[in-house]
Amino acid sequence: MKTCISCLYLACAAAFVACADNAAVSSDPNLDRAQQTLDSIYRYYSVDSTCLLRENHPFDSRHKVTYLASEDQANVPNQYSYLWPYSGTFSAVNALYETTGDEKYRQLLDCRVLPGLEEYFDTTRTPVAYSSYVKSAPASDRFYDDNIWLGIDFTDTYGMTDDKKYLDKAEMIWDFIESGTDDVLGGGIYWCEQKKGSKNTCSNAPGSVFALKLFKATGDSTYLDKGKTLYHWTKTNLQDTTDCLYFDNIALDGKIGRAKFAYNSGQMMQSAALLYRITGDSAYLDDARDIARACYDHFFFDLTTPQGETFRMIRKGDVWFTTVMLRGFIELYGIDNDRTYIDAFDKSLAYAWENARNARGLFHADLSGEKKDRKKWLLTQAAMVEMYARLAAL
Repeated sequence: MKTCISCLYLACAAAFVACADNAAVSSDPNLDRAQQTLDSIYRYYSVDSTCLLRENHPFDSRHKVTYLASEDQANVPNQYSYLWPYSGTFSAVNALYETTGDEKYRQLLDCRVLPGLEEYFDTTRTPVAYSSYVKSAPASDRFYDDNIWLGIDFTDTYGMTDDKKYLDKAEMIWDFIESGTDDVLGGGIYWCEQKKGSKNTCSNAPGSVFALKLFKATGDSTYLDKGKTLYHWTKTNLQDTTDCLYFDNIALDGKIGRAKFAYNSGQMMQSAALLYRITGDSAYLDDARDIARACYDHFFFDLTTPQGETFRMIRKGDVWFTTVMLRGFIELYGIDNDRTYIDAFDKSLAYAWENARNARGLFHADLSGEKKDRKKWLLTQAAMVEMYARLAAL
């Protein structure tokens, strides 16, 4: 394992403010919450002498994961986080950098987050891409959606810095994504390179967002065409027309996986809003609004506090999925300035801060605080940082 302990010390010295001092740094409670939660991540998930992180806290060397394509791989205990949870820290630090403009967060990206990310970078297979586990271990599966999330983050970092090294990474990832497309089912991106059994909303909806962001970054109209194509393919094949939400996947035999996850609909909302911004076609704005209303109905519930206040609360589910849904709501908010949905997130996350954290400042998956988790997943914590940071920008 390549170590980067000097980077670790540099990043910690330059990029962190002690929790006790956070109140003096910002008058925005959401920004303070983001900074404190990021601090907790590096305090409780770090692996000595590396830039890598643990999958869970408390660490359990026997921990098995459930979100991989390969059962053999999923049953092997590992010392480090898989790529997906690790990538959440990229999104989290990016969001803090975008919100604050504070160079300490770019320093953290360059000195800790991205060196750790390179431990997953696989150059032994072409096109090159990021693997689901570290490259020093036996070869692991490569997921198109994992790489798309990274591509979106690299494109966003480029937009904030104008540093071409980030755009180069994003375009390299796009080459890998294109290798996961074909004419089966009329187009679309597969989920996993090694098991091409389905085309999923979680690869195609963010694939559209990624392409549209690349278009905005480069001005290359081929990215706009691809973003439109992916959007319409996903809408045609995977939208539930009865409620405007999105199903999870379509198998190669045409069978629909009917689960509905917040991030899938959220990414189609964001793509629709981006397409409206780019094209001015009001049909896309209508789509974004329809999806937003459906998400608000489906992924929130009415919670009444012990003090008698009732508000719309985020329903229990994968917290990172909720975070990606928030990206869609924020894109729409930038167009219509309607705070209904943003206020629901703000109240939910303020409530979670008081009711869904443990003594170490780590969050349970149930943001209402009703159900407690013994293990705290890295990705949940990173997702909370991102949400608080994004809300602080509004």
